[in-house]
Amino acid sequence: MLKLSVSTTTREEFVDITAQVAQALAESGLADGALLVYSPHTTAGVTINEGADPDVKRDMLAHLRELVPHNAGFHHAEGNSDAHIKTSLMGPSQLIPVSGGRMALGTWQHIYLCEFDGPRRRIVLVQTLQAGG
Repeated sequence: MLKLSVSTTTREEFVDITAQVAQALAESGLADGALLVYSPHTTAGVTINEGADPDVKRDMLAHLRELVPHNAGFHHAEGNSDAHIKTSLMGPSQLIPVSGGRMALGTWQHIYLCEFDGPRRRIVLVQTLQAGG
């Protein structure tokens, strides 16, 4: 398992980690199988979405803020219940097929760490899964 370190700079942001995951894949030597990209944090998730137009990230964050406002009268004493909910909505991981040593991402797809309680230093775990045969 490989560990990536990701620094976030604001309370909520999507950080493109595609290049870091690709580097981890190259270092692993995996030719065919899959990568599990996992955030071991309760207030930061992982998603795959468009990487060409930055408005997509902005729109997603804006809509998540509308769905789950920061100060919505939650009971959790730390004041970050919205971050926990947003992380559950996004999910903690993505499974990415690997073929010929390359991630089988779509043309516009990028991998993002979804920060909802930053700024922080986050860890993303990348686990290779060998194809059976």
